[in-house]
Amino acid sequence: MSAFRERWAERMPGLAVTATAAALAWGVHLLVPAVPLLTVAVAVGIATAQVPRARVALDGPLRPGLAFSARTLLRTGIVLLGLKLSLADIAGLGWVTIATTVAVVVLAFAGTWALGRAVGLPGREPLLVASGFAICGASAIGAMAAATRARDEEQAHPVALVTLCGTLAIAVLPALWHPLGLTATGFGHWVGAGVHDVGQVVATAQVAGTAALAVAVVVKLTRVLLLAPMVAIAAGLERRRSTDGAGPRPAIVPLFIAGFLAAVLVRTFVAVPESVLVAADVAQTTLLAMALFALGTSVRVAALLHTGWRAAAVGLVSWVLVAALAYGAVLLG
Repeated sequence: MSAFRERWAERMPGLAVTATAAALAWGVHLLVPAVPLLTVAVAVGIATAQVPRARVALDGPLRPGLAFSARTLLRTGIVLLGLKLSLADIAGLGWVTIATTVAVVVLAFAGTWALGRAVGLPGREPLLVASGFAICGASAIGAMAAATRARDEEQAHPVALVTLCGTLAIAVLPALWHPLGLTATGFGHWVGAGVHDVGQVVATAQVAGTAALAVAVVVKLTRVLLLAPMVAIAAGLERRRSTDGAGPRPAIVPLFIAGFLAAVLVRTFVAVPESVLVAADVAQTTLLAMALFALGTSVRVAALLHTGWRAAAVGLVSWVLVAALAYGAVLLG
């Protein structure tokens, strides 16, 4: 019992900082609704990590709480994210839209992973960049990292890049809406299929009205649903590679992914009270904000500028690839 209390005592300073950062992100989002809350959380984490005095604390007394946030709180937030998904809403898109959305994710993932391997990104960075850009941003990076036991340092470049490119999309995609000849709902479909984070999708699609926003969110959540099978496949491959007996082998389906799928089924088949859904949404957003701030604190911009040019190139090419594939999906739909 004393060991349990000691562990929590070690975590509390870091958890207090991540909670403060989440509150700050909420405040910025409330003041400027067009700025996605989770993007603010990552950006604050990255900015904090560039201050020399702050880095001493981040790598010292705050580290246990930051590590707990980046792992356990992230996984809990992903489980709650499943309550946003109803299979009935996704089925309402029609089989053509569902099929093209799946194709966008699979092709973007495969293309980004192959490019990352081709340019020599180290370790699991190709897999993490592909997850972030093809599926659902920094949340997907954290989920894939948890399933494949990627180190925190391997997540730094992918998180920074997916946050940067997703933020750029908020400004760039609306400027291309009319030149590309898209209707409002077509624009919503394009945004949902091509922008990384759910908050960034909302910020980008809302300029075209409520109909565009509704389509964008459902298409985006269809991509989020693909997080489960893709993480499960990656975990299975990692399990097959873990044959040297060093430590426990990864689960075939990580527990938090099973929880995510269970939450989707609950949302689909159980009449969950609206008050519960609202509370779960607030909790999920807060937990992910805390987790993504913690992930952001692992980014060192100086190191990124000196050694991360290959990752930056892969991220930018992937961003264009996803947008192009998503545009093709709209035309086919």
